[in-house]
This record gives sequence, C-alpha cells and structure tokens, in this order.
Amino acid sequence: MQPNVKIFSGTRSRYLAEKIAAHYGNGLGKIKIEQFSDGEIQPIFLESIRGDYVFLVQSTCAPADNLMELLLMIDAARRASAGYITAVIPYFGYARQDRKDKPRVAIGSKLVANMLVAAGANRIITMDLHAPQIQGFFDIPVDHLDSSAIFIPYIESLNLENLTFASPDVGSTNRVREVASYFNADMVICDKHRKRANEIASMVVIGDVKDRDIVIIDDIVDTAGTLCKSAALLKEKGARSVRAFCTHPVLSGNAYENLENSALEQLVVCDTIPLKKQCSKIEVVSVSELFAVAIRNAYENKSITSLFIHSQRRNM
Repeated sequence: MQPNVKIFSGTRSRYLAEKIAAHYGNGLGKIKIEQFSDGEIQPIFLESIRGDYVFLVQSTCAPADNLMELLLMIDAARRASAGYITAVIPYFGYARQDRKDKPRVAIGSKLVANMLVAAGANRIITMDLHAPQIQGFFDIPVDHLDSSAIFIPYIESLNLENLTFASPDVGSTNRVREVASYFNADMVICDKHRKRANEIASMVVIGDVKDRDIVIIDDIVDTAGTLCKSAALLKEKGARSVRAFCTHPVLSGNAYENLENSALEQLVVCDTIPLKKQCSKIEVVSVSELFAVAIRNAYENKSITSLFIHSQRRNM
C-alpha cells in the first residue's frame, strides 16, 4: 500500500505552505502549534501520520523560535511514527555562519544541520543556500533548489537591450556566472571590503558598465546596504539601469528605507520569507509551484535536476 503524502506548516511559513499544498493538489494537514505563557512551543498533529510521507514547511528566519518550532515538529512527527520526514526549508537561516572566518566563532549552519538530523529529519528540501557546500554538513539527502528557475523567465520578459549581470561581491560570482552564461551576457563584479558584519568599508566595480542595463543577482538581501551601494556605484560608472534579483528578503534594520532611497529601479525577491511591510520598489515572485514539484519528485523518486533551467539549457 502506497504511503500518503501529507504537508504541514509551521507558523511562520503558513502563507507559503498553503500555496505549495494547493499546487501539489492536497490541502494542508491539520496541526496545532500551542504556546505556553512563557513562550514554550508545543506542536500537536491533529491527524494520524503513521507510515506517511510527511513534509514540514518552515523557513528558519529570525526569531530563533521558527527553528525551534521546526525541530519540535520533526520530533513530534517521528514520535507519531511518520514513515519519512522531509523538512522543507525555503530559507535556511544561519547559513551565513558556514566557516571559521575569525578565531573563536561558531559554525552556526553546521550546528543547525546537526540539530535537524538529531530531531529525526530524513531529508531536507531548501533553496539557494548562502554557501552550496552547506549540503555537505548533512548526513541525509539535501535537495538544493535554484531560484534561477523563477528569475530567468522573469529577466527574459524584461527584454533588456544591453543586459549585463553584476555580482555584489566576490562570493556570489559562481551564482551570477551561471545565469550570465545562460543569456550569453557579460558580467561584472562589485568587490567590497567589510569592517564588520553589515558595514561596508569600501567597494570597487571590476568591469565595464557604461550604457548597460545591469541585473544584480544575490541570494540574500539583509540591510540592503551592499545592494544600494552597488547600485549607486554602478550608476556612477555609467550604467543605464540597475535592477536586483535576490532570493531571500531578510530586510532587517533600515532596509526598506535604504531601498526606497536607492538608485535601484526594482528589487525582485521570492516569498521564502514574508515581507514585513510594503515597498514601491519590491516585487515578490512565488516559489510555491517549484517546491510543490520538488515535493512530488522527491516522493516519486524522480530527478530534482530537471527543475534547474540552466541545467536544461546545457543538456539541449
């Protein structure tokens, strides 16, 4: 007898989980997230999941309660005898802490990976990890989806005349190069030097941007400081227009004000994290259909690579 697929949502990602479940063709499973007066979280499954393929949707963005809620959901599913538990994490928090870049610091993404496995997850489905090698922190399968499957068709629809892609820092060059190669377009790099986290000391542009329509590609937009400084510098160097495509809209601190006052014409983000407020320059595209297909393919043991547009192009 084939096990059932059941999709459940944590509190933070219910808006997205509902759309994923609708695309999949199922309703969301019934779960109650109780909270004690001191803030303690207790998830309770309100239906049997014995032997089922259970998919738990929750982004682990701030606050840390979102991560704790996901861990408790996984533990509850394991104790309820779920057949196979997949944590669907559209935004994987703590991914920026992926190495010891200074003495005596934690490697947060490795710790989170350990906790998810210890809680009982059998598989992870996520999108645009800050560092792709984080997949190696897990001893279970990780399906790492790529937002280019959503962004590339959108960029094509813009019909930009002198399209050039920009990497906001050296660390994002591989990500940007993949997309630029799809369009056979040029690429430039905004090389930055930081004094400390979220504070840029200096930045230079490597490459020619005069009279070009620039598209910046990145995985995370946090305070938007790097993005806004990059846009201003690119315009200063003669760029005709500057747009940005960033997967995860963390948007903390003065991010919304920074964006409104920036040289950016448009910022396109995914709905992996809900926006805290509206901004005239931000447009949101949904990852729900992509995750629904990924869930179906994982359940049916089909390839995930087929969901990557640039992989399809290479195989033509």
